[in-house]
Amino acid sequence: MSSFRGKYVLLDFWASWCKPCREENPNVLKAYQKFSSHNFTVLAYSLDDSRERWEKAIVTDGLPWTQLSDLASWKSEASKLFGVTAIPSNFLIDPNGKIVARNLRGQELDKTLEKFIKI
Repeated sequence: MSSFRGKYVLLDFWASWCKPCREENPNVLKAYQKFSSHNFTVLAYSLDDSRERWEKAIVTDGLPWTQLSDLASWKSEASKLFGVTAIPSNFLIDPNGKIVARNLRGQELDKTLEKFIKI
């Protein structure tokens, strides 16, 4: 996360096998396309346990942002660190590293980003 300091970051927990996650990916992609040139990025963390399915989902859904996974599924250290017990789950982190919103979906994601990021 330290390499993203100075930007708004949507830390997005998801998995290739999670239907609600995959349905939300187009909304995240739309927000990324709208705000990525304005100090915003997405950092996705997958709770997959299969590299092949995870990488296929990234390509299929057209996700251009940084993707991470330890392929440990629910035993992932990152999910434990953030207290993630269900997915999709996300955290909007401000340029100073403070969580300013969580579990933003659909239009709520766009409206919240508009509050913080002036285009």
